[in-house]
Amino acid sequence: MNTIDVTMALVVGGLFAIGFYLMLQRSLMRIVLGFILLGHGTNLLLLVAGGTPGRPPVPTGTTGTTEASARTADPLPQAMALTAIVITFGLTAFLMALAYRSWRLSGHDEVHDDVEDRLIGTARERAEAGPAPDRDEGASASGRDEAGPAPDRDDGGTAPGEAR
Repeated sequence: MNTIDVTMALVVGGLFAIGFYLMLQRSLMRIVLGFILLGHGTNLLLLVAGGTPGRPPVPTGTTGTTEASARTADPLPQAMALTAIVITFGLTAFLMALAYRSWRLSGHDEVHDDVEDRLIGTARERAEAGPAPDRDEGASASGRDEAGPAPDRDDGGTAPGEAR
């Protein structure tokens, strides 16, 4: 293993680490930039897998085939890198269009939590936890635990049967 292999391994690892970190952020632009860095890291990984740089992918000369093939690089990783570049470009353009559309509709590029997903998750957690234990002792006059949150109301702040 020579110095260029170690350097490229560190660069590829750094690009993947930074790319994944950016993709875990809430900003759509950071997600797009993380995707771009992952694409660049993948391209470098494919080119490093191709062998020593500087070798031609096609044998030159009319000497023996084993001698000529020992001096050539593998063309498959180069072809895969070109394909990955095209795919990354297409997906980047698509993600940029989605981010621009989101920015135009909402005025910012931050991804919000999905309320319905949270409601489904809490309903599933309550169902898996089983029936709630009887709480005669810690309950307040309103029928809910004082430490717990108030139920969500979308009717102006009063529950059914309560006076304003």
